[in-house]
Order: sequence, then C-alpha cells, then structure tokens
Amino acid sequence: MLNSPLTSCKSFLFDQLLANWAKHGIDQDLGFSYESMNHDWSRNKVGRVRLLTQCRQLYTFSHAASMSNNEQWRAQLPPLFDFIIHHYFQDERWIFSLNDDLSIKDTQSDAYALAFVLLSFSHYYTLTKDQRALDLMKKTHCFLIKHMSAKSGGFYEAFPVDPTQLRRQNPHMHLLEGYIAAYEATQDDTYKTQIGALLTLALEHFYEKKTKTLREFFTLDWQLHPKTGHQVEPGHHFEWVWLLFQANKILPNSDYTELAQHLWLTASRHGLADNGGVYNQIDGNDYTPIDKEKRIWPITEYLKAITVMPIGKEEKVMRITEALNFLQDHYFIENGRWNEYLDADNQPKDFPLPGTSSYHIFLGLAEVIRWQQSHSDFTL
Repeated sequence: MLNSPLTSCKSFLFDQLLANWAKHGIDQDLGFSYESMNHDWSRNKVGRVRLLTQCRQLYTFSHAASMSNNEQWRAQLPPLFDFIIHHYFQDERWIFSLNDDLSIKDTQSDAYALAFVLLSFSHYYTLTKDQRALDLMKKTHCFLIKHMSAKSGGFYEAFPVDPTQLRRQNPHMHLLEGYIAAYEATQDDTYKTQIGALLTLALEHFYEKKTKTLREFFTLDWQLHPKTGHQVEPGHHFEWVWLLFQANKILPNSDYTELAQHLWLTASRHGLADNGGVYNQIDGNDYTPIDKEKRIWPITEYLKAITVMPIGKEEKVMRITEALNFLQDHYFIENGRWNEYLDADNQPKDFPLPGTSSYHIFLGLAEVIRWQQSHSDFTL
C-alpha cells in the first residue's frame, strides 16, 4: 500500500525538486542559493538573501547527497559553505541577510537562523569532514550562550538584544534540532547539556498542561502573551513530537516521550482537517481552527511524527499513505514545483517557491524513506 505513493514522492523529490533547484536555484558562479524561485524556475528577487535560506539549502543538499551519492550535489556544497562563511560571518558573529546585490542588508544575529547554522554545518561536516564547520559551530554556540542567553531562560530572538521583545518557542525548537545534530556529529557533551536545557524549557514553559497544547508566543518572563498566547500551530506539535523522540535517544527520559504523546494526541485530533491536510493554526483553549489554510510544511512535519510515534504499523502505513497522497494530489506539481499554500478548500494559492521550504519537504520524505527501509516488508 505504501510503495506506490512513496516511490512517486521520492522521484519527485530527488529527480525533480532537488535536481531543478541545483540547476536553477543555485548561482553557478558564486555558489549561493537564491531566496525564491518563480514557477518557471527563474529567480524571484525579493530584496534579501538570508543566512537562513543558505543554511537550509546547505543542510538539504548535504543530507540528500549522503542518501543518494549524487556527485553534482556534493560538488556544490563547498562553494555554498564558503559563500556562507565569507558573506555572513562578520566580526565573529552571524548577520541576518544580504541585499540582492550581495551587499550587507541586516546585521542582526537571529536565533532562528543560528539554529540552522548548527544543523547545516553538522551535516556538512559529517559528509565532508571540513574542520571549519566544527570550529564555527563551537563559535556559534559560544555566541548564543554569551550574548543571547536570557535570565528567564532560553534565548532572546536577536542580537543586539531588545529585552522587551516577544518570546517565541519556535527558535528554541529549531535550536533543539540544531543541537541534536551537533551532538550526533561530534559527541560533544557541551551540546548534550544544551539539549537538556532546551527540553526543560519546553516542559516548564512552552507546554500548557491544562489543554495539552504547545504555545507559541510569550512575554519576557514566559507568561502567555496577552494577545497571541492562545495561538497553537499543529505543525509545530508534530515537529516537536519528532524532535522529542530524537532527543530521547540522547537523553532518555519518559517525560519527553510522554510530552510527545500529549502533543500528538492534541494535534492529530484537532489539527487535521476533515477534507485532508493540516490546519495552519488552531485556538489552544477550545481547539477551534483559527486559520484553516494549509501551508505545505505542517503536513511534512506530520509525516515525521508518524514515523516515530508508537502506534501500530497498520495505522502508520495508513496515515503515511494518506498524507503522501494528499501531498501528490494538492501540493506537488510537475517539474519539481509545489504549491506553498492551499486555502481551506484545498485550492492552491498563487505563490512563488521559497528557498526555505525544500528543507521541510526533503526531511519529511527522508524520514518516511528511513522508516520504510527499516521495515523489510515495506522496502522499496
């Protein structure tokens, strides 16, 4: 039952999406990734070229090259890595973005982007053994601890620090992802310690026990934000489910897997639309949909969560198959393109191809491939 949709999705990912981004979305002279592409695979200039986008592409092609042994993709990685460190690492810290002409645009250091420095450099190092990646990962960690740590726990959104800024769980979730990758690549206990600190933050502040929901927005001292504290994103629930099981392999603790169970139950009961797909947002207090539209990334996070949840194999296969079919029917377009947004009725919205989304698409499908390959009766 799983073979046909997964085979089709795998072909779409490797033979179309990644192949076309490598051909059209990477500047062949300078090595960097474009921020956005039009649906004819021409560059869509949006006025900025973010560190985040470069790192997501570095991660995606590093991981994809390790899975496929694609020499062309492997050859593109060192120029992309060199571009990142030469253009974004300024005065011993990472800056946020460049202009389209590659001059400096925004010099803030962004916690969300730094998470993807850790993630992408970990995978790049694992593939290439480039020592510079390890050195810069350590510098990134030290900068976060020294300059962006908040007294109330966790990290500020950006440096220079504005102590009145909104606090979000999202950068911390991706920092957890980055630190897990860093530990797996190095076995450095410094990163393991930080994994534990971020998990404690999630248990103590992000998770709202009464409603069994993961909240998004907070005040400086981790109280629910008075205007946006009720907002919940099912996609982030699923993303945390997968991360909690990854973290539990490093720091075994039943509290983490129990939290994952709660988040799974809430998101799978209230975040899945009756007509398919995953809502962008629901109300954390009464579970009603706030935003019934469906961006592509939440369903890819749903796929990742399915692969790690301790549910029966038949249920796993059913859920994975339904999600893969929904991706093919509503998101994936010929020639490696995709619909970034669907409306509530599953009609696609006109939107270009963001350079950040292939990370979600790739990892969601890669986890399904990994799960299938670990079960001999469902191998490709």
